[in-house]
Amino acid sequence: MNASLPPVLTIEFVLEGYRNGSFVPSELIRAVLARIAAADDPTIWISVATDSGLRARLAGMDARLRAGPAAVLEAEPLFGVPFAVKDNIDVAGFATTAACPAFAYLPEASADVVQRLEAAGAIVVGKTNLDQFATGLVGTRSPYGAVQSPFHPDYISGGSSSGSAAATALGHVAFALGTDTAGSGRVPAAFCNLVGLKPTPGLLSSKGVVPACRSLDCVSVFAHTVAEGWRVMGLACDGGTAPSRGLPPRELVAGVPAGLQDELDPQAWDAFQSALVALGDGDGPGFEEVDLAPFHEVTSLLYDGPWVAERRAALGSFFDAHRDGMDPVVAAIIASADGMSAADAFLGRYRLDELTPVCLDVFRHVDVLLVPTTPTTYTSREVAERPFERNARLGRFTNFVNLLGLSALAMPGPFRADGLPAGVTLIGPAGADHLLAEIARQWEPALHARLGVSFRVPPRCTASLPPLPFAEPAGSRRNP
Repeated sequence: MNASLPPVLTIEFVLEGYRNGSFVPSELIRAVLARIAAADDPTIWISVATDSGLRARLAGMDARLRAGPAAVLEAEPLFGVPFAVKDNIDVAGFATTAACPAFAYLPEASADVVQRLEAAGAIVVGKTNLDQFATGLVGTRSPYGAVQSPFHPDYISGGSSSGSAAATALGHVAFALGTDTAGSGRVPAAFCNLVGLKPTPGLLSSKGVVPACRSLDCVSVFAHTVAEGWRVMGLACDGGTAPSRGLPPRELVAGVPAGLQDELDPQAWDAFQSALVALGDGDGPGFEEVDLAPFHEVTSLLYDGPWVAERRAALGSFFDAHRDGMDPVVAAIIASADGMSAADAFLGRYRLDELTPVCLDVFRHVDVLLVPTTPTTYTSREVAERPFERNARLGRFTNFVNLLGLSALAMPGPFRADGLPAGVTLIGPAGADHLLAEIARQWEPALHARLGVSFRVPPRCTASLPPLPFAEPAGSRRNP
C-alpha cells in the first residue's frame, strides 16, 4: 500500500483512499489479511480468505478503479470495503459452522444480506467466532475459544456476535455482520465500543442464516459510526414497504428506566449518568422515568419460557446425535426445552399477547427508550463461575426487544472509570429504525469519544441520514 492502515478502519477511510489513489483494492485487502495474520488470534476468526482466493476478483476491481474511480464508487457504494460475517450466516466458498465443527456445511450460495453487500462492492475477508448456535451474550461458549475484550484480556467481548465485534473494533475490517435474537448485536457493540444496529424484525432478510429462534432472529450491523452502519443497513435491505417513524421531533422525550441505580454496578451507573448529563446540555432531550416491569416479564418468556423450545426445534435431530459434543452450557439451555409441552407454548404466546400492548403503550408517552446496553460487565472467570446467571443479567435491557417486535440501536457512551466501554441503547417501536439512527447521529458528538480501540475522534456526520429504500410514510411524535 502507498498509505499505511490506520489502527481502526472505517468505510470512509477506504473509499477516500480509492478516490485519491492512495491504494487499490488488492493492496488494501493484502494489508488487511496481513494485519489479521499478525494478530494471530484464532478466537476471533474461524476462517479467513486467502490472497490467492481473492486474486481474480481483486485484479478486476483494480482495473475498474483505475479506469474510472468516480463511476465505480458511485455504482458500488461499498466498493472494495472489507467486512466480516458471523459464522452462522452463509457465505459461498466458506464453511458455515455456527461454532460447532460437527454442524459444518458448505453453502451453495451466500445469505441474501451478504449477496446484497457484495453487489455493492464489499469484500468478505472471513467468518467470525460466536457463542455456539448464537446462544449466549458472553462470547465464551465456543470450541474455537473465548473472544477477549479488545480493551482488557481478562474481560469478555460480549456475544453471541463476539468475533464480528472484536474484528471491527481492532481494525481488521471496516464493518461486520452479526445476528441478534436477544441482544447478540448490542451487547458486543457495548463491550467493543461500537455502533450496533438491531433492525425491526424482518427488515433484513434472514435467508441463509442458521436459525436460533427463527421467529425472532435479526441480522445486525457493527460499525464505527451511526452513518456508516446506516449506509450498510440501507444497502442490505431488499426494498418494498415498511412502517416507519419520521425524523426526531423538536422536543424529544426519552424514557429512562425507573429505579435504575439498583440495577447497575456502580461504574455502569456513573457512566450512564454521565451520558444523561452530556445529553442534557443545551437543546438535549427531556427524560421521563418509565417502569420496565412488564418488559422484564417479557424477558422471562425468552429463556425461562417456551421460546427456548424454538432453539431446540432449530437443531432437530442434530441435537439428539451431537449433544455430547456441544458446548455444555449451550447444550443445557437447549435441552431444557425437552421438559416443555405444547400447552406451555400456547400459554407463553397468550401471555406475550397480554403484555405486548402494555409495553407498547409506553411509546404513547415517550419517543424512544434510552437504556444502558448492559447493567455490568464480567471477566471470563466470572462468567465461568456462574455462566447462566451472569449471562442472563447481561440481557436485562436487550432480551425483550425482539419478542415485542421493537427496533434498537446500541452506541458508545462515556467509558467506565476502569477504562472499559459502556454503551447506551435507543429502543423504539417497530419501524422506528430511521428515527433511532437520526437521534443517535445527533447524539454522537456528545457520547462517542473514540473509534474502536484507537483514540481517534469519530468523524461527525452533519447531514441527516437518508431513509431506507422503502416507501416510508412520514412519522410523527408519539403516534404509534
